[in-house]
Amino acid sequence: MLQLSGVSHAYQSGRRRTTVLKQIDLSFERGTFSTVLGPSGSGKTTLLSLASGLDSPTKGSIRFDGQELSRLGLGRYRNRHAATVFQQYNLLTYMTALQNVTAAMEITGSRPASGRRKARARELLAEVGLDEDLVGRNVLKLSGGQQQRVAIARALACDVDILFADEPTGNLDEETADGIIGIFQRLAHQQNTCVVVVTHNQALAARSDRVLVLRKGRVAVQD
Repeated sequence: MLQLSGVSHAYQSGRRRTTVLKQIDLSFERGTFSTVLGPSGSGKTTLLSLASGLDSPTKGSIRFDGQELSRLGLGRYRNRHAATVFQQYNLLTYMTALQNVTAAMEITGSRPASGRRKARARELLAEVGLDEDLVGRNVLKLSGGQQQRVAIARALACDVDILFADEPTGNLDEETADGIIGIFQRLAHQQNTCVVVVTHNQALAARSDRVLVLRKGRVAVQD
């Protein structure tokens, strides 16, 4: 479904050019849960940004269902096919949990089969384990784990094909992190979503279908 071919990426700072990724060849399929491990500075977040359509590679190509992202349009790709759960959540802090999810539907033009966005938003929030009494609460009054669940529900609100997540359990306690990992597994194996997670969490990686390791800009599959 998502194919990276010969992908390299570099940053320019004055006269200094730093290559972060080098000739990456990867594919991601529907119904799979992949994790990307690697030390700080190895290029994990850059890889996530490129694969999720937040940036374009310096060299190489990225295709979704055989079509170059540059031709499909990065905005269209992000709106219709891919969503990202950011490490800092990036929720609209003046809104409730429910409003954050319905706002995502409105921004992307997504319409549930029932035609009722609020009803669908409540379903998604319930699926990720947010209690009904928390749905109408301002997100700043929710715990970190609860905010993370809202961020995941928001990402799923448009029925995306691919869910990307950047360190989704980094600030969570063990029990909450375990619940988030379970959500990713269900999304991949029961709802046929492609899930790609960047993490330092070995326990999370151990429960994924495939572990990719980035070192010095190059990727390898962990046995």
